[in-house]
Amino acid sequence: MKIAIGSDHAAYELKESIKKMLIKEGYDLLDVGTNSSCSVDYPVYGLALAKAVAAGEAKYGIALCGSGIGMSIVANKVHGIRAALACDGNRVALARQHNNANVLVIGARFTEEEAALEMVKVFLQTEFEGQRHEKRVQLITEYEQKSHE
Repeated sequence: MKIAIGSDHAAYELKESIKKMLIKEGYDLLDVGTNSSCSVDYPVYGLALAKAVAAGEAKYGIALCGSGIGMSIVANKVHGIRAALACDGNRVALARQHNNANVLVIGARFTEEEAALEMVKVFLQTEFEGQRHEKRVQLITEYEQKSHE
């Protein structure tokens, strides 16, 4: 399974830790940057990641920035993306189970490395439950499609 991953400068180190874990677990990665801790503009990387997921170049995305808020905002601007800001494993699981989130967003300044690694695992191992949640996700998709007409 291919996973897109991207961060700004504030989350570069955490991105690299997550990449190591994902490679070790056998995932194929599409790293959209950034490639250092030098200051960059998070929308560049958030949009690249979200567009890659929306285009089917990766099944899921993991976006990181200092707070997670900026990446959440920018990723959710891309048609077909349902980005969820990670707070804890339970909410990450619910984002997949109930909302069929396809991008996980992590705030590096507020998340310890061990917690981030665990949330990524939960995100990638949790399936969408469908059923009553399918209708709700479909309502979001319908609105999104109408707003792009």
